[in-house]
Amino acid sequence: MYFFDLDGTLLDSNGVWLDIDIEFLGRQGIRPVPEDYTEFVTHNSFGASAVYTKERFGLSLSTQEIVTSWQDLARDHYANHLPLKPGAKELLDALHQKGEKISIVTSCMPHLCAAALKRHDVQDLFHAIHYSHLIDIEKSDPELFRTVARLEGLDPAQCILFDDSPDYLAAAKQAGWQICGVRDSLFDYRAQEIKSICGSDRYLPNLSSYITFL
Repeated sequence: MYFFDLDGTLLDSNGVWLDIDIEFLGRQGIRPVPEDYTEFVTHNSFGASAVYTKERFGLSLSTQEIVTSWQDLARDHYANHLPLKPGAKELLDALHQKGEKISIVTSCMPHLCAAALKRHDVQDLFHAIHYSHLIDIEKSDPELFRTVARLEGLDPAQCILFDDSPDYLAAAKQAGWQICGVRDSLFDYRAQEIKSICGSDRYLPNLSSYITFL
């Protein structure tokens, strides 16, 4: 079975949270976004980030109002603006036409994932969507991929993951999955690492280039 990551693999969305930070803080008259602020909110929960944001910038908004603003901005981006990655629709259509089962493994929030898939009219192509937070295992943990394989009734070797993150690719490989790296500019500085994990012939410049393997 073929499994796809969402953010940065199917969807060109890896920069969306920085865009949201820029838009949200800009509305509060704060420009530019401090680099250390982005570092903090990238690695912390919504709740902790909202507390930090309120205290750091002395905002009159409540922490819940901050979280709600972020969620509204994210919903708008996923539902109305974020494009598919180059070649994504072509590969999904090619796999669907061959009768292959296609699923998603993602750490994205369900309502954002659903909004993006609906926007691009690809939701019906997927057999299942596995959300890491609902399974309660991080994507960097190989056990997530072992669990997904069990849920699908598959041996890990029957699963192939397309992902842009070297950490998630390494975890899937450790779990016994086949893997294909997908280029995203966010991870260009780790391109050699991805090639060493996947093999240079399985590091794809875009998803449509995999069609030659079918």
